[in-house]
Amino acid sequence: MMHKPLLSALLLLPLGAAAQTTYTPELLMKLGRLGEMQVSPDQKTVAYTVTRYSLADNKGQSDIWTVPAGGGPARQLTNTPATSENTLNWRPDGRLTFMSGEGGSDQLYVMNADGSGKQLLSAFPKEGVANLKYSPRANFLVYTQDVKVGKTVQDWFPDLPKADAKIIDDLNYRHWNQWDDYKVSHVFFQHIESDGMPSGRGKDVDIMAGEKFDAPLQPFGGSEQLAFSPDGSQIAYTSRKLTGKAEAESTNSDIYLYDTRKVQTQNLSEGLGGYDTEPVFSPDGSQIAWLSMATPGFESDRNGIVVYDFKTIKRYVVYDFKTEKRQDVTAGSEQAAGNVRWSSDGKTLYFTSPIAGTQQIFSVPAKGGKVKQLTKGAFNYNSFELVGKDAVIVNKTTQATPADLVRVDLKSGRETALTHINEQELAGVKTGKLESRMVMTTDGKQMQVYVTYPPDFDPAKKYPALLYCQGGPQSPISQSFSYRWNFQLMAAQGYIVVAPNRRGLPGFGTEWNNSISGDWGGQPIRDYLSAIDAVSAEPYVDKARLGCVGASYGGYSVYLLAGKHEGRFKTFIAHCGLYNLTSWYPSTEEMFFAKHDIGAAPWEQPQHKSYTEFNPQLFAQNWDTPILVIHGGKDFRVPEGQGMEAFGTAQLRGIPSRFLYFPNEGHWISKPQNAVLWNRVFFEWLGRTLQPEATK
Repeated sequence: MMHKPLLSALLLLPLGAAAQTTYTPELLMKLGRLGEMQVSPDQKTVAYTVTRYSLADNKGQSDIWTVPAGGGPARQLTNTPATSENTLNWRPDGRLTFMSGEGGSDQLYVMNADGSGKQLLSAFPKEGVANLKYSPRANFLVYTQDVKVGKTVQDWFPDLPKADAKIIDDLNYRHWNQWDDYKVSHVFFQHIESDGMPSGRGKDVDIMAGEKFDAPLQPFGGSEQLAFSPDGSQIAYTSRKLTGKAEAESTNSDIYLYDTRKVQTQNLSEGLGGYDTEPVFSPDGSQIAWLSMATPGFESDRNGIVVYDFKTIKRYVVYDFKTEKRQDVTAGSEQAAGNVRWSSDGKTLYFTSPIAGTQQIFSVPAKGGKVKQLTKGAFNYNSFELVGKDAVIVNKTTQATPADLVRVDLKSGRETALTHINEQELAGVKTGKLESRMVMTTDGKQMQVYVTYPPDFDPAKKYPALLYCQGGPQSPISQSFSYRWNFQLMAAQGYIVVAPNRRGLPGFGTEWNNSISGDWGGQPIRDYLSAIDAVSAEPYVDKARLGCVGASYGGYSVYLLAGKHEGRFKTFIAHCGLYNLTSWYPSTEEMFFAKHDIGAAPWEQPQHKSYTEFNPQLFAQNWDTPILVIHGGKDFRVPEGQGMEAFGTAQLRGIPSRFLYFPNEGHWISKPQNAVLWNRVFFEWLGRTLQPEATK
């Protein structure tokens, strides 16, 4: 087997002129990325952010743009190279507020819809605030801020100011990519005076004072987990009011309602055992909806929509709310809901859901009833906002095109493009054909498989192929656009990419989604082999040059297949994969995930088949194929030891292998230069191990 030096191989990557005709890692880094989006009160204007990354500066920067909601030229409102704008809110007076870091920590600014009249509104402390929202009447403001609730080593031992250690007595001492910093995020609100000034003019109220819990849920929850009632007097928020081991073992978050007049908090979802998130009030405030998972400990359960009705009793000018009923209006549906929005008359709920390898918009009566699919096509409709009675502004992606805003008529399905964020960058860029085909699985089921072909594909030639193993383990392969696992980028390097929606991926029914739990190494792995066997039977696939790649559960799949593939593959790449389930189980952080998905702890007897039949480490004696291992030092979901064990195994067994280690990255690669390096090493490894002479 020939091994090219890394540097010379990197120089052979398609940079320069090729970047103008196909996707490259550098081109991906140049693309503007659509961020948040807000529709103005008169529904005539859409404000949104675009983030662009500088490879030289190794960071990104966001600016604010607007576009007419009915279509028209987009307009850039801010251009601040030294800082970023975020947290957009339209006020009832038609002015736009936003957060910006000019002069230090992020502060609140306001400007006119055309970008003029910029004014500083706040004097927030250096510690900073997040998730800021105005009430619909702009008479109240809500935001989150960290509050110290625990003790550091220096708090315990002030005479040891340079001691560098942590004293740990309970679980959840680290989460995803961050250690416990002895702080939690609390929800604050304050009155807004007639001049619009939110800070220093009224008393900030910590509505969670004295609590040791986070709101929103950390680390991924944001302002979507906070909501004002229409009159601003009530605040709904999401929190998991558990700590330590109890928090690590449970998904039981709840929807809490804080009454600013009574200074009281009520748990609206009490008794519901799983995740309850993203509350949204109806237009008249008489109802509130939220996403709800039924199964405790199952983080990938189907999200239903629970509606809570309030009975209003008028007392002078104040309303007193008492519970009337709470129901899952999507009960019996196979759709997993997200991004719930109320119709203007409060009679209908709109939401997104994955279906058959795409994401579409659905509706359901607010009182419960038939779920209807409103859109259909080879794309993802992601987050959206309603405009008028029958239209939405949508964040749209495909596997080949990054996010843009479109306006969609929900009755006719007619789509109007609003933004063209990367029109210049993508001009002349060739993409490969994307095919959706059905493959028969070993248990007689039909499985959808995406196949991406190289640009200018010639069926008379033979191509190497890559089996892509999805993570999650229950994250759909849909029409999302990825900045790392980008199938068009892989195809541009000359590979056919095979991406099966194997067992456990949503969008194909509850049974298909849930069946992976406790069966990681069973039918899902057989599904992978069914997919690659079906595609590699085509005459244009070079069966002597097959690779297998994946991350997280996909990385686990790579490690397991490395010991069970029976000679199918000539190379493997595993990013943040689980190599040894026995050592992974007690070292991960969200124990509810480990317990539910693996099925049992490794010390329980008799041992679960996850440890006796599905543990990749047990089959390392069969490893005989080159493998690239990638891992981040701040990955606490799959700790770095998993990658080190896998690489050490390959090295000690004399298997050609490389370890790409990012000491300051977590489960994902976030820094621009690291992202480009990741891709360069990825493709260099494939080029080295799948080149024709390597298979002779």
